[in-house]
Amino acid sequence: MTSPLLAVQDLEVWFDLPHGDTLHAVRRVSFSVERGERFGLVGESGCGKTTTILALMGLLPPTATVSGRVLLEGEDILEDGETSVRPHRWTDISMIFQGAMNALNPVQTVGAQIVEAMELHGIAEGADAKSQAGQLLEMVGIAPDRLDRYPHEFSGGMRQRAAIAMALACEPKVLLADEPTTALDVMVQAQILLLLERLSQELGLTVILVTHDLPVVAEVCGRAAVMYGGEIAEVGPVDTLYHDSRHPYTRLLFAAVPDPTGEEEVVSIPGAPPRLDRPIVGCPFQPRCDRAFEPCPTEQPRLIALGADHQAACHLNDPAFRAVS
Repeated sequence: MTSPLLAVQDLEVWFDLPHGDTLHAVRRVSFSVERGERFGLVGESGCGKTTTILALMGLLPPTATVSGRVLLEGEDILEDGETSVRPHRWTDISMIFQGAMNALNPVQTVGAQIVEAMELHGIAEGADAKSQAGQLLEMVGIAPDRLDRYPHEFSGGMRQRAAIAMALACEPKVLLADEPTTALDVMVQAQILLLLERLSQELGLTVILVTHDLPVVAEVCGRAAVMYGGEIAEVGPVDTLYHDSRHPYTRLLFAAVPDPTGEEEVVSIPGAPPRLDRPIVGCPFQPRCDRAFEPCPTEQPRLIALGADHQAACHLNDPAFRAVS
């Protein structure tokens, strides 16, 4: 068997808070992604999705403490902190940040920002870099003659395309897309998602898509991990998660998606996600779960293999507790 392109093993992230407190934002997160795969990270706001992918690139603030391993082609890129991750950032693993208007520098032209990335990492220089920047814009559907325009001269959809072009400037192997369709209208969202899918197919690009939008994951990704309370609740092929979800949170997430036909009632999930600045005892989803039973308030569930590529962290799947459910 070939090893995955990217393997995340037992990733944990803590943030230091005022008065000496800590917030445990990401807990025991593990997943792997193959070459050319489109993989989704799904969950409600505050579940740890963005923190997870920022940790993969070493982009968390100084108040963060990270442990675990991030293996890129077998090499642990977080082993020595900034020293080991910096050579891989943008060249091997790059990112489309949430909200292109905030990610792009408003006082530099779009072309200058793409060229800067290439020159900084030794991909190209001068006129050659500018020519390649024009080709990147053309690849994402923007006329090359707009290189000298500023971000505010672009529409929301064009800014997002420019951000994708900049993320591709150093020919990365892995592209992290953090809510790339946020604040865009429905038609532009569809265009951006089709663009990511096409680029993945044409360039052999591995994409990790962060979103709370389940239909987006179903459209773009082959596999996904559902996160809750900073942990992975379930991971597997998207089709399996939809038709055979084995964690109550996954099932309720899909039930909360409006049915276009109007034949199925939309079900809301009661309550709110847990506070991560306090210890979580037992299953983090237990206070909101419609199938909680005896061990849930006190026992931490473990990810249990349910098939060749399907795992869920729920006591309902654990033979040790199934008899009392």
